[in-house]
Amino acid sequence: MHKFLPTFLLFSAFCCFAVVPSHAQPIVNASIQFDGLERDYLLYIPAAYTGDEAVPLVLNFHGYTSYAGEQFFYSDFRSVADAENFLVVHPLGTEDGEGNTHWNVGWGGSTVDDVGFTGALIDSLSAMYNINPDRIYSTGMSNGGFMSYQLACEMSDRIAAIASVTGTMNVGQPENCNATRPVPVMEIHGTADDVVPYEGAGIFLGSEPVIDFWVEFNNCNPSPMVTDLPDINTVDGSTVEWRQYGDCDSGVGVELYKIFDGGHTWPGSPINFAGTNYDMNATEEIWRFFSRFDINGEIMTTNTEDVLDNVTIKLFPNPTSDWLRVSVPEAFTGVYAIQNSLGQTVRTGQASTSTFDIQLRDLPSGIYVLSIVEGTYQFVKN
Repeated sequence: MHKFLPTFLLFSAFCCFAVVPSHAQPIVNASIQFDGLERDYLLYIPAAYTGDEAVPLVLNFHGYTSYAGEQFFYSDFRSVADAENFLVVHPLGTEDGEGNTHWNVGWGGSTVDDVGFTGALIDSLSAMYNINPDRIYSTGMSNGGFMSYQLACEMSDRIAAIASVTGTMNVGQPENCNATRPVPVMEIHGTADDVVPYEGAGIFLGSEPVIDFWVEFNNCNPSPMVTDLPDINTVDGSTVEWRQYGDCDSGVGVELYKIFDGGHTWPGSPINFAGTNYDMNATEEIWRFFSRFDINGEIMTTNTEDVLDNVTIKLFPNPTSDWLRVSVPEAFTGVYAIQNSLGQTVRTGQASTSTFDIQLRDLPSGIYVLSIVEGTYQFVKN
Protein backbone atom coordinates (compact mmCIF):
# COMPACT_ATOMS: atom_id res chain seq x y z
CA MET A 1 0.00 0.00 0.00
CA HIS A 2 2.98 2.34 0.39
CA LYS A 3 5.29 3.25 -2.43
CA PHE A 4 9.02 3.04 -1.73
CA LEU A 5 11.37 5.63 -3.17
CA PRO A 6 15.16 5.39 -3.32
CA THR A 7 15.91 7.63 -0.33
CA PHE A 8 12.66 8.22 1.52
CA LEU A 9 9.03 7.15 1.80
CA LEU A 10 5.85 9.10 1.25
CA PHE A 11 2.14 8.50 1.42
CA SER A 12 0.36 6.23 -1.01
CA ALA A 13 -2.54 4.23 0.32
CA PHE A 14 -5.32 4.09 -2.23
CA CYS A 15 -6.45 2.62 -5.47
CA CYS A 16 -7.47 5.26 -7.92
CA PHE A 17 -11.07 6.51 -8.22
CA ALA A 18 -12.14 7.07 -11.79
CA VAL A 19 -14.98 9.44 -10.93
CA VAL A 20 -16.38 11.24 -7.90
CA PRO A 21 -19.87 9.87 -7.18
CA SER A 22 -22.80 12.19 -6.86
CA HIS A 23 -23.56 13.79 -3.50
CA ALA A 24 -26.43 15.80 -2.11
CA GLN A 25 -24.31 18.95 -2.27
CA PRO A 26 -22.46 20.25 -5.34
CA ILE A 27 -19.02 18.84 -6.06
CA VAL A 28 -17.33 20.90 -8.75
CA ASN A 29 -14.69 19.19 -10.89
CA ALA A 30 -12.80 21.97 -12.65
CA SER A 31 -9.38 23.26 -13.68
CA ILE A 32 -7.36 26.42 -14.20
CA GLN A 33 -4.46 27.20 -16.46
CA PHE A 34 -1.26 28.07 -14.62
CA ASP A 35 2.33 28.27 -15.78
CA GLY A 36 1.51 26.48 -19.02
CA LEU A 37 -0.22 23.57 -17.25
CA GLU A 38 -3.86 22.61 -16.81
CA ARG A 39 -4.33 22.16 -13.06
CA ASP A 40 -7.37 20.23 -11.84
CA TYR A 41 -9.26 20.47 -8.56
CA LEU A 42 -12.40 19.26 -6.78
CA LEU A 43 -14.45 21.82 -4.87
CA TYR A 44 -17.05 20.93 -2.25
CA ILE A 45 -19.79 23.54 -1.77
CA PRO A 46 -21.63 23.19 1.56
CA ALA A 47 -25.36 23.03 1.96
CA ALA A 48 -25.54 26.43 3.69
CA TYR A 49 -23.62 28.33 1.02
CA THR A 50 -25.73 30.94 -0.77
CA GLY A 51 -23.12 33.47 -1.88
CA ASP A 52 -24.73 36.18 0.24
CA GLU A 53 -21.93 36.20 2.82
CA ALA A 54 -18.21 35.64 2.63
CA VAL A 55 -17.26 32.16 3.84
CA PRO A 56 -13.96 30.47 4.74
CA LEU A 57 -11.99 28.30 2.30
CA VAL A 58 -10.03 25.19 3.28
CA LEU A 59 -7.30 23.90 0.95
CA ASN A 60 -6.96 20.12 1.37
CA PHE A 61 -3.83 18.63 -0.26
CA HIS A 62 -3.48 14.91 -0.99
CA GLY A 63 -0.45 12.72 -0.30
CA TYR A 64 2.29 11.58 -2.65
CA THR A 65 0.93 9.37 -5.52
CA SER A 66 -2.60 10.09 -4.30
CA TYR A 67 -5.35 12.13 -5.96
CA ALA A 68 -7.85 14.87 -5.17
CA GLY A 69 -10.78 12.43 -5.13
CA GLU A 70 -8.99 10.09 -2.75
CA GLN A 71 -8.23 12.89 -0.31
CA PHE A 72 -11.83 14.05 -0.64
CA PHE A 73 -13.14 10.76 0.77
CA TYR A 74 -10.25 9.93 3.08
CA SER A 75 -10.49 13.15 5.12
CA ASP A 76 -14.20 13.77 4.31
CA PHE A 77 -14.90 17.34 5.41
CA ARG A 78 -18.46 17.30 4.04
CA SER A 79 -20.47 17.10 7.26
CA VAL A 80 -18.25 19.66 9.02
CA ALA A 81 -18.35 22.01 6.03
CA ASP A 82 -22.14 21.71 5.88
CA ALA A 83 -22.48 22.51 9.57
CA GLU A 84 -19.99 25.39 9.59
CA ASN A 85 -20.51 26.74 6.05
CA PHE A 86 -17.06 26.74 4.45
CA LEU A 87 -15.77 25.64 1.04
CA VAL A 88 -13.22 22.82 0.69
CA VAL A 89 -11.00 22.61 -2.36
CA HIS A 90 -8.95 19.52 -3.17
CA PRO A 91 -6.23 20.41 -5.69
CA LEU A 92 -4.53 17.77 -7.82
CA GLY A 93 -0.75 17.63 -7.92
CA THR A 94 1.27 17.16 -11.10
CA GLU A 95 3.25 14.05 -12.05
CA ASP A 96 6.93 13.89 -11.18
CA GLY A 97 9.66 12.19 -13.23
CA GLU A 98 8.41 8.77 -12.14
CA GLY A 99 4.80 9.52 -13.06
CA ASN A 100 3.62 10.02 -9.47
CA THR A 101 1.38 12.88 -8.41
CA HIS A 102 3.15 15.15 -5.95
CA TRP A 103 3.53 18.59 -4.41
CA ASN A 104 6.85 20.34 -4.91
CA VAL A 105 8.14 20.85 -1.38
CA GLY A 106 11.86 20.84 -2.12
CA TRP A 107 12.74 17.22 -2.82
CA GLY A 108 12.48 14.85 -5.75
CA GLY A 109 13.89 17.27 -8.33
CA SER A 110 10.51 18.86 -9.09
CA THR A 111 10.44 22.31 -10.68
CA VAL A 112 6.66 22.85 -10.53
CA ASP A 113 5.60 26.11 -8.87
CA ASP A 114 2.92 24.75 -6.56
CA VAL A 115 3.00 27.81 -4.29
CA GLY A 116 2.23 30.01 -7.29
CA PHE A 117 -0.48 27.57 -8.39
CA THR A 118 -2.08 27.75 -4.95
CA GLY A 119 -2.21 31.53 -5.13
CA ALA A 120 -3.73 31.38 -8.61
CA LEU A 121 -6.30 28.82 -7.45
CA ILE A 122 -7.33 31.05 -4.54
CA ASP A 123 -7.68 33.98 -6.95
CA SER A 124 -9.78 31.92 -9.37
CA LEU A 125 -12.11 30.61 -6.68
CA SER A 126 -12.44 34.05 -5.12
CA ALA A 127 -13.60 35.42 -8.46
CA MET A 128 -16.38 32.81 -8.64
CA TYR A 129 -17.41 32.42 -5.00
CA ASN A 130 -17.84 34.74 -2.03
CA ILE A 131 -14.72 33.74 -0.07
CA ASN A 132 -13.50 35.55 3.02
CA PRO A 133 -9.86 36.45 2.17
CA ASP A 134 -8.99 36.60 5.88
CA ARG A 135 -10.12 33.01 6.48
CA ILE A 136 -8.24 30.79 4.03
CA TYR A 137 -6.65 27.69 5.56
CA SER A 138 -4.45 24.80 4.43
CA THR A 139 -4.34 21.18 5.51
CA GLY A 140 -3.18 17.94 3.96
CA MET A 141 -1.99 14.38 4.34
CA SER A 142 1.72 13.47 4.25
CA ASN A 143 3.11 15.29 1.16
CA GLY A 144 0.05 17.52 1.52
CA GLY A 145 1.13 18.28 5.10
CA PHE A 146 4.56 19.26 3.81
CA MET A 147 2.79 21.52 1.32
CA SER A 148 0.84 23.20 4.12
CA TYR A 149 4.07 24.00 5.96
CA GLN A 150 5.47 25.35 2.67
CA LEU A 151 2.51 27.71 2.43
CA ALA A 152 2.93 28.80 6.06
CA CYS A 153 6.46 29.86 5.20
CA GLU A 154 5.89 31.30 1.72
CA MET A 155 2.28 32.52 1.74
CA SER A 156 1.64 33.65 5.31
CA ASP A 157 0.05 36.83 3.96
CA ARG A 158 -2.84 34.74 2.59
CA ILE A 159 -3.02 31.53 4.65
CA ALA A 160 -4.59 32.14 8.07
CA ALA A 161 -3.63 28.79 9.67
CA ILE A 162 -2.33 25.36 8.69
CA ALA A 163 -2.74 21.79 9.89
CA SER A 164 -0.54 18.87 8.83
CA VAL A 165 -1.50 15.21 9.18
CA THR A 166 1.56 12.91 9.05
CA GLY A 167 3.58 15.61 7.30
CA THR A 168 6.57 17.60 8.51
CA MET A 169 9.19 20.14 7.38
CA ASN A 170 12.51 19.46 5.68
CA VAL A 171 15.85 19.73 7.44
CA GLY A 172 16.97 23.35 7.04
CA GLN A 173 13.51 24.64 6.16
CA PRO A 174 12.90 26.45 9.48
CA GLU A 175 16.06 28.52 8.96
CA ASN A 176 14.78 29.59 5.54
CA CYS A 177 11.11 30.06 6.46
CA ASN A 178 9.86 33.42 5.20
CA ALA A 179 6.66 33.74 7.23
CA THR A 180 5.97 37.42 7.88
CA ARG A 181 3.54 37.06 10.78
CA PRO A 182 2.65 34.60 13.55
CA VAL A 183 1.04 31.51 11.96
CA PRO A 184 -1.27 29.10 13.84
CA VAL A 185 0.07 25.57 13.31
CA MET A 186 -1.33 22.12 14.15
CA GLU A 187 0.51 18.82 13.66
CA ILE A 188 -1.15 15.38 13.93
CA HIS A 189 1.34 12.52 13.82
CA GLY A 190 1.66 8.89 14.91
CA THR A 191 4.75 7.57 16.66
CA ALA A 192 4.59 4.34 14.61
CA ASP A 193 4.55 6.18 11.27
CA ASP A 194 6.96 4.22 9.06
CA VAL A 195 6.59 6.54 6.07
CA VAL A 196 7.29 9.98 7.56
CA PRO A 197 8.72 9.00 10.96
CA TYR A 198 7.58 10.96 14.00
CA GLU A 199 11.20 11.27 15.17
CA GLY A 200 12.37 12.36 11.72
CA ALA A 201 14.71 10.60 9.27
CA GLY A 202 17.01 11.68 6.47
CA ILE A 203 15.85 15.03 5.16
CA PHE A 204 12.67 14.96 7.30
CA LEU A 205 12.56 16.84 10.61
CA GLY A 206 10.87 15.20 13.57
CA SER A 207 7.44 16.44 14.58
CA GLU A 208 8.54 17.86 17.92
CA PRO A 209 11.42 19.95 16.51
CA VAL A 210 8.94 21.34 13.96
CA ILE A 211 6.50 22.28 16.71
CA ASP A 212 9.36 23.76 18.77
CA PHE A 213 10.23 25.98 15.79
CA TRP A 214 6.71 27.33 15.45
CA VAL A 215 6.36 27.79 19.22
CA GLU A 216 9.50 29.93 19.16
CA PHE A 217 8.59 31.71 15.92
CA ASN A 218 5.14 32.63 17.28
CA ASN A 219 6.63 33.59 20.66
CA CYS A 220 4.39 31.14 22.52
CA ASN A 221 4.66 29.94 26.07
CA PRO A 222 7.01 26.92 25.68
CA SER A 223 5.17 25.03 28.44
CA PRO A 224 2.06 23.49 26.85
CA MET A 225 -1.19 22.37 28.36
CA VAL A 226 -1.00 18.57 28.02
CA THR A 227 -4.16 16.46 27.86
CA ASP A 228 -4.44 12.71 27.47
CA LEU A 229 -7.52 12.16 25.34
CA PRO A 230 -9.96 9.52 26.63
CA ASP A 231 -9.23 6.12 25.09
CA ILE A 232 -12.75 5.83 23.73
CA ASN A 233 -11.75 3.20 21.15
CA THR A 234 -9.84 0.48 22.95
CA VAL A 235 -9.29 -1.72 19.89
CA ASP A 236 -7.46 0.72 17.60
CA GLY A 237 -4.12 0.05 19.33
CA SER A 238 -3.27 3.70 19.92
CA THR A 239 -3.80 6.60 22.33
CA VAL A 240 -3.49 10.35 21.95
CA GLU A 241 -1.65 13.09 23.82
CA TRP A 242 -2.76 16.64 22.98
CA ARG A 243 -0.36 19.54 23.53
CA GLN A 244 -1.64 23.13 23.32
CA TYR A 245 0.79 26.04 23.28
CA GLY A 246 -0.73 29.44 24.05
CA ASP A 247 0.15 33.04 24.93
CA CYS A 248 1.54 33.44 21.42
CA ASP A 249 1.85 36.72 19.53
CA SER A 250 -1.44 37.89 17.97
CA GLY A 251 -3.28 35.31 20.06
CA VAL A 252 -2.36 32.47 17.67
CA GLY A 253 -1.85 28.92 18.88
CA VAL A 254 0.28 25.85 18.20
CA GLU A 255 -1.02 22.33 18.80
CA LEU A 256 0.43 18.83 18.55
CA TYR A 257 -1.55 15.60 18.60
CA LYS A 258 0.97 12.86 19.40
CA ILE A 259 -0.65 9.52 18.59
CA PHE A 260 1.17 6.79 20.45
CA ASP A 261 1.47 3.72 18.20
CA GLY A 262 -0.51 5.47 15.46
CA GLY A 263 0.49 4.88 11.85
CA HIS A 264 0.72 6.92 8.66
CA THR A 265 -3.02 7.51 8.66
CA TRP A 266 -5.77 10.13 9.06
CA PRO A 267 -7.32 9.74 12.56
CA GLY A 268 -11.06 9.18 12.53
CA SER A 269 -11.16 8.51 8.79
CA PRO A 270 -14.11 6.52 7.43
CA ILE A 271 -11.47 4.43 5.63
CA ASN A 272 -9.97 2.24 8.32
CA PHE A 273 -6.36 1.52 7.38
CA ALA A 274 -4.20 -0.34 9.89
CA GLY A 275 -2.80 2.06 12.48
CA THR A 276 -5.73 4.51 12.34
CA ASN A 277 -6.65 6.11 15.66
CA TYR A 278 -10.34 6.51 16.53
CA ASP A 279 -10.05 8.38 19.83
CA MET A 280 -10.19 11.59 17.80
CA ASN A 281 -11.42 12.81 14.44
CA ALA A 282 -8.69 14.76 12.67
CA THR A 283 -11.15 16.49 10.35
CA GLU A 284 -13.23 17.85 13.24
CA GLU A 285 -10.16 18.86 15.25
CA ILE A 286 -8.62 20.66 12.28
CA TRP A 287 -11.74 22.76 11.82
CA ARG A 288 -11.99 23.43 15.57
CA PHE A 289 -8.44 24.79 15.33
CA PHE A 290 -8.97 26.75 12.11
CA SER A 291 -12.19 28.31 13.42
CA ARG A 292 -10.22 30.12 16.12
CA PHE A 293 -8.20 32.27 13.71
CA ASP A 294 -8.26 34.61 10.78
CA ILE A 295 -5.29 36.22 9.03
CA ASN A 296 -4.93 38.72 11.89
CA GLY A 297 -4.78 36.11 14.66
CA GLU A 298 -7.34 34.87 17.14
CA ILE A 299 -11.00 35.54 16.42
CA MET A 300 -12.38 36.79 19.73
CA THR A 301 -15.88 35.35 19.53
CA THR A 302 -17.53 34.26 22.76
CA ASN A 303 -21.08 33.84 24.02
CA THR A 304 -20.51 33.44 27.76
CA GLU A 305 -18.59 36.02 29.78
CA ASP A 306 -18.30 36.19 33.56
CA VAL A 307 -16.60 38.91 35.57
CA LEU A 308 -15.44 38.01 39.06
CA ASP A 309 -13.20 40.34 41.08
CA ASN A 310 -12.36 42.20 37.85
CA VAL A 311 -11.22 38.97 36.15
CA THR A 312 -13.04 38.22 32.90
CA ILE A 313 -13.56 34.55 32.02
CA LYS A 314 -14.92 33.63 28.58
CA LEU A 315 -16.41 30.30 27.53
CA PHE A 316 -17.23 29.38 23.92
CA PRO A 317 -19.36 27.77 22.56
CA ASN A 318 -22.02 27.49 25.22
CA PRO A 319 -24.04 25.26 24.86
CA THR A 320 -21.43 22.99 23.36
CA SER A 321 -21.21 19.43 22.06
CA ASP A 322 -17.57 18.54 21.36
CA TRP A 323 -15.25 21.08 22.96
CA LEU A 324 -15.16 24.15 25.19
CA ARG A 325 -12.79 27.09 24.74
CA VAL A 326 -11.75 28.89 27.92
CA SER A 327 -10.14 32.34 27.84
CA VAL A 328 -8.73 34.31 30.77
CA PRO A 329 -6.91 37.66 30.65
CA GLU A 330 -3.51 36.23 31.60
CA ALA A 331 -1.83 32.84 31.47
CA PHE A 332 -3.58 30.45 33.83
CA THR A 333 -1.24 27.92 35.40
CA GLY A 334 -2.99 25.29 37.42
CA VAL A 335 -5.61 22.58 37.45
CA TYR A 336 -9.12 22.93 36.10
CA ALA A 337 -11.99 20.56 36.89
CA ILE A 338 -15.39 19.86 35.36
CA GLN A 339 -18.23 18.54 37.50
CA ASN A 340 -21.61 17.19 36.42
CA SER A 341 -24.99 18.04 37.97
CA LEU A 342 -24.41 15.41 40.68
CA GLY A 343 -21.23 17.13 41.80
CA GLN A 344 -19.04 14.37 40.38
CA THR A 345 -15.73 15.39 38.82
CA VAL A 346 -15.73 14.10 35.25
CA ARG A 347 -12.72 15.87 33.78
CA THR A 348 -9.55 17.45 35.11
CA GLY A 349 -6.54 18.90 33.37
CA GLN A 350 -3.50 21.10 33.62
CA ALA A 351 -3.48 24.46 31.89
CA SER A 352 -0.71 26.97 31.37
CA THR A 353 -2.15 29.26 28.70
CA SER A 354 -4.60 32.14 28.55
CA THR A 355 -6.77 30.37 25.97
CA PHE A 356 -7.23 26.61 25.94
CA ASP A 357 -9.71 24.04 24.66
CA ILE A 358 -11.21 21.13 26.58
CA GLN A 359 -12.54 18.10 24.71
CA LEU A 360 -15.98 16.95 25.85
CA ARG A 361 -17.06 14.54 23.13
CA ASP A 362 -17.27 11.51 25.42
CA LEU A 363 -19.41 13.22 28.09
CA PRO A 364 -23.20 12.71 28.13
CA SER A 365 -25.56 15.65 27.64
CA GLY A 366 -26.20 17.75 30.71
CA ILE A 367 -25.28 20.84 32.73
CA TYR A 368 -21.69 21.05 33.91
CA VAL A 369 -19.60 23.38 36.05
CA LEU A 370 -16.06 24.39 35.17
CA SER A 371 -13.86 25.27 38.15
CA ILE A 372 -10.58 27.14 37.88
CA VAL A 373 -8.67 29.39 40.26
CA GLU A 374 -10.79 32.46 39.59
CA GLY A 375 -14.19 30.85 40.20
CA THR A 376 -16.80 28.41 38.91
CA TYR A 377 -18.67 28.74 35.62
CA GLN A 378 -21.67 26.83 34.32
CA PHE A 379 -22.05 25.55 30.76
CA VAL A 380 -24.37 23.19 28.94
CA LYS A 381 -23.33 20.20 26.84
CA ASN A 382 -25.80 19.06 24.20
